[in-house]
Amino acid sequence: MKYDDASWHYGGTFPAELPEAAGATHIGMFLAWMLMNDLASEELEEDAESELAQLKDRTLTGARFLMTVLDEKLTDEEFSETGNAFAVAYYQGLNNDSRYVDDYLLTFGASIEGLYHVEDSWAHYDQLSGVIGARFGAWQAAGQPEYIV
Repeated sequence: MKYDDASWHYGGTFPAELPEAAGATHIGMFLAWMLMNDLASEELEEDAESELAQLKDRTLTGARFLMTVLDEKLTDEEFSETGNAFAVAYYQGLNNDSRYVDDYLLTFGASIEGLYHVEDSWAHYDQLSGVIGARFGAWQAAGQPEYIV
């Protein structure tokens, strides 16, 4: 299953002044949180050992990992069973109504139009990681429901 793809974002009405990589920032921050919190699949851990180490050392951002290692696509092959359950519940959401995108926009004070204007940086990741962590903790405490509403 494909959760997201940077090319879905930088096509169409994507802001002309931004590089295509800006379409990967929001995806990459979620990906980085998942991988840094041990929710990667065994396959990804084996296939991208060096890049995962760079991510954890913060010398490679989640968006760059997405663009260079995962061919711009976020799929169910990247995550463990628990990781995929959380990705469906939070990132994909019921009827593709993502609580993650809501949290991302609230965290950065952005509108849907400003989704792509958030800089791909570890400082921004740090702002968002606590929000994702709180959602993950609440999701686990609630018995890992299919969707976060």
